[in-house]
Amino acid sequence: MAGRTMFKSWRSEVLTNRKFYIAGFFVSLFLAGVVSFYASSSPDGLEKVAGDIGFIETAKDHTNANGTLADYGVKGIDNERASVGVAGVIGVIGTAVVAGIGFKLIARKPKKDVN
Repeated sequence: MAGRTMFKSWRSEVLTNRKFYIAGFFVSLFLAGVVSFYASSSPDGLEKVAGDIGFIETAKDHTNANGTLADYGVKGIDNERASVGVAGVIGVIGTAVVAGIGFKLIARKPKKDVN
């Protein structure tokens, strides 16, 4: 190792980070597609408070209540497990696309050495 620098280029760092992000993406797909079905079926916090206090009867459906991805599932898929899984996978992919575009827009490239 004498005479050799232990310097990693920024490209090797990017590749290491890319592997990490890809692995995280696949773990997220698995969690959203498979594990999400086993999440709690209890109502969320706002719905629980509305039921406890007694104003849940006044609730109205929102504009997208009949949408394709309404109520944590995909309309048209009869199997509840598959419907929830597909909705989760669509959510992960959508989030990854939006985050990727955002990161590309704000990313800074390393400054070139003038020497």
